[in-house]
Amino acid sequence: MHPFCAAVDWGTSSFRAWLLDERGEVIDGTRSSEGMATLRREEFAPVLEKHLGALGAPNHLPVLVCGMAGSRQGWVEAPYCDLPASLSGLGAFAVAAPGIARDVRIIPGLAQRSADEPDVMRGEETQLLGAIGGIEGRAVACMPGTHSKWVRIEDGEVRHFRTFMTGELYAAIRNHTILHHAGAQDAPAAGGEVFAAAVHKALAEPQALTANLFAIRAGELLGFNEPHGADHAISGMLIGNEIAAAKADLGPGEKVHLIATGAIAARYGEALRMAGIDHVLHDADQCVIAGLASLARQLFARPANRKAM
Repeated sequence: MHPFCAAVDWGTSSFRAWLLDERGEVIDGTRSSEGMATLRREEFAPVLEKHLGALGAPNHLPVLVCGMAGSRQGWVEAPYCDLPASLSGLGAFAVAAPGIARDVRIIPGLAQRSADEPDVMRGEETQLLGAIGGIEGRAVACMPGTHSKWVRIEDGEVRHFRTFMTGELYAAIRNHTILHHAGAQDAPAAGGEVFAAAVHKALAEPQALTANLFAIRAGELLGFNEPHGADHAISGMLIGNEIAAAKADLGPGEKVHLIATGAIAARYGEALRMAGIDHVLHDADQCVIAGLASLARQLFARPANRKAM
């Protein structure tokens, strides 16, 4: 197979690249921890070329990038597109990367410019395109992560979204509060009952989040909580609280498109079920590849061969 383009998801802490054919199928891929936060501006081009060279990418192969490489602190800023924003039209606002011979474009993020609900995203817009960008009518997506996103889309346009600092709060609470002392951080994988109980409590009492978090430590000290259950309890409490808040924006019986991978997909799926929310799962990795491939075909399409008249 001959590569049509390279697709790159360049986040804060990670780098992922794939060679794609014209159908968007992956020929080869690579990943590393060389995220935006670890690089100076002049290092982006050499890092990209290093990985493309390892993949055997031709020198002329174009590259499409999404994620934090387009942030103000990244390679070059790709200014946010304001809502409402067409997912399939994001390629028109891609910014060319400097300091590199090949054609490299960076996809912009999205901005919700509202004094009441200011919000931004970078990278998730490409996953959304790959997952549900072609759905007609209204759709709601949940995108778990360090900063979880709940997004409302109508006929391929992002109309509204909210960011929940669920993953970042988990790390901060687990490592920098009294809950650092709760249980062992190398807790065994089993903990479904503890997680479910915490989700249930968070759904029932979303206003009591901080009190219920402290009760995790108090319950351990007093012998009510299972040893090694703190990780599962904190996770369940935070995910349940997020879903309790987001559920208020859903219509009766509305389905959620869950865009996630691995263990976090299983946890959010279980929490959504407990909240009475139907969902369909989309693999996050496949979605970002599909979204990049769709935009790359628009930007790098080869002229059709025409027979001489």
